[in-house]
Amino acid sequence: MAIIGNNETLSAKVRFRMSEEQIDWRETIDCLLDRSKRPFVPIDKTFVQMPRGSANREGPLATFVRNRDLRGLKAYLLIVASASSADENGEWHTTLPLQAWARAFGCFEHASGQSAKAAAGKIFARLEKRGLIKRTHDGGKRDVRVRLLAQDGSGGDYQRPTTGFLRLSHEFWKSKLDEQISLPALAMLLVILGERQPCELPSERMPGWYGWSADTAERGFRELASLGIIDRRSRPKKTPLSPTGFTTVNEYSVLPPYDRSSLEALRKRKRG
Repeated sequence: MAIIGNNETLSAKVRFRMSEEQIDWRETIDCLLDRSKRPFVPIDKTFVQMPRGSANREGPLATFVRNRDLRGLKAYLLIVASASSADENGEWHTTLPLQAWARAFGCFEHASGQSAKAAAGKIFARLEKRGLIKRTHDGGKRDVRVRLLAQDGSGGDYQRPTTGFLRLSHEFWKSKLDEQISLPALAMLLVILGERQPCELPSERMPGWYGWSADTAERGFRELASLGIIDRRSRPKKTPLSPTGFTTVNEYSVLPPYDRSSLEALRKRKRG
């Protein structure tokens, strides 16, 4: 009996070690992205900014920025990327073990075991509170089913955007930009991706248009330019009522591989 008991103890230890071992978290992200039929994540513009005429033009993105929730924002973008098609009820969702979600979110890079899973749970809780997802448990409590809700944060049903949406290239993850980028830079990247380019984005208009400060926007612009993600050019603009009749404005354009032309070319190659 002692031998059997020792063998059972050894087997339990082996199972524990296997449960604690993790593949590289980037592999989990790559697997989620590879299931998608598109080389980009479609994001409704209302996530970034409400339509003109709205009493408050801030989209849900402003809450991430004000709360300095970079991890939550990156997790949300990955969740949207992972939902590649709707089910028979028209719902967009992804189901994974909590441990796999935690690994995809990079939680195991800063914690281990239950602490990493708890961190993933807190991310889900924040996204639920903001009306962006609905979380349920499948297969007992091991698997977590995450259903997308309307991207304006209203809590309504999610509809895949067909017009008026921005495209975030999968290169954001595949190039590991997600490990380098700051919250101000990611916020401003989403803003620029939603605009016709080249676009003018006066920093002083950021509080009213998007819900964060001009300083935050400028930090984001500088970082994106230094990373080679955007082109920033200054040009004179006529302002007849100003002292000189001219002012200087900045124009911004997204550079490859994040620009729309690169994404369209990639999608055509993927279809072919």
